Amino acid sequence: MTRVPPAWLRYGSLFFALVVLIVPLPEAASLMRPYLLAMLLCYWLLEAPDHAGLGLAFACGLAADFVSGTLLGEQALRLVVMAFLVQRFRARLRFFPLWQQAAAVFALLLNDRLIAVAIHLIAGDGLPPPATWLSPLVGFALWPWQFLLLDGLRLRLRERERGA
Repeated sequence: MTRVPPAWLRYGSLFFALVVLIVPLPEAASLMRPYLLAMLLCYWLLEAPDHAGLGLAFACGLAADFVSGTLLGEQALRLVVMAFLVQRFRARLRFFPLWQQAAAVFALLLNDRLIAVAIHLIAGDGLPPPATWLSPLVGFALWPWQFLLLDGLRLRLRERERGA
């Protein structure tokens, strides 16, 4: 029996996040769209640290840059910083109650938003609309649901493995 989630689940969820990144939404909803790729990467860094790391974060960031047409390396940098922080504090984050994990993810998403603003200011794009600051709040609200969904799926797959 292995405790490692199947690769198709890890990479499939990250691919799903890339698809969600490019789904057209109304402008107001698009500004508040949570950074699902970062949230899923955070989950896999917590639950499968031997199979998710800085390299995966960088690759996902480059893929997100290509897919969304942003400045090449912007999302890669943001995701690598987030992955480093999750890896650094994994031992603590892993055993937080779900609401504290959500608060930590909120802090990570807020840090990501600050890095994105800094990159855009350096590039000369100016400040983003104020509604973009709601994105970490939406991520905070979605984290427990995402965590429970992926955890339930992993447990069902593990039980199915045992039965086979």
